Amino acid sequence: MVSKPFKPISSQDAVVCRNISKVWAEGTKRAHVALRDVDLDVTPGEFIVLLGPSGCGKSTLLYLIAGLERESGGEVWSFGDRVAGPSPERSLIFQETSLFPWLTVGQNASFGLSIRGESAGARRTAAREVLARVGLTEAIDKRPDELSGGMRQRVAVARALAMRPKVLLMDEPFAALDVQTRAKMQDFLLDVWRDSRASVLFVTHHIDEAVALADRVVVSRHVRAASRRSCRSIFPARAIRFPRKPNCCAGN
Repeated sequence: MVSKPFKPISSQDAVVCRNISKVWAEGTKRAHVALRDVDLDVTPGEFIVLLGPSGCGKSTLLYLIAGLERESGGEVWSFGDRVAGPSPERSLIFQETSLFPWLTVGQNASFGLSIRGESAGARRTAAREVLARVGLTEAIDKRPDELSGGMRQRVAVARALAMRPKVLLMDEPFAALDVQTRAKMQDFLLDVWRDSRASVLFVTHHIDEAVALADRVVVSRHVRAASRRSCRSIFPARAIRFPRKPNCCAGN
């Protein structure tokens, strides 16, 4: 059988995954296949939604792209560089906001810059800038427990944007929000995406959310083999493209 040739990896490709496999607890009796033979290409500025059932490896793929985990097989590339670890060019936003409760909103938003060694003045300026972009300028000196769930998620987005990432990875960030707040956050995210022009990979298992947000919806295929307790996810199995429509389905 002749394999389909891939186009060469370019420094212009936001994300390239080639034959990615991931086995958790590899080499032990608890070994679990999370991903197998995954190929995915993401262009600069593209908004991709990974859609599929729980447990099919969507989040695992994000962790590999973010550099938080190493693949068991295959390669991940981003803008011409092999992904070998975390990078400020690729920011990951989790379902839980993971804000530090003892820090102010401004300090949370600029936390990555403090790790990078930026001055207090530069951090304050950056915090004001990104909080303005997410509509939270007035909350800069508040604590996370003074904010609503949607506002806390905006702070998490601001923290990611402060690093000026080229790729924004979002792991079901709106799953814990009510329907009305989630619809508002979808509108907000599209505005932020258009402004930043970062490439976005967004994980969800809600079809309506996928249609509302995506340039392209990549549907995973979930197959369990009882004898091996494995999970096979081949993301390019079905790729659905949608014409970009502002606020599409956000109010439904």
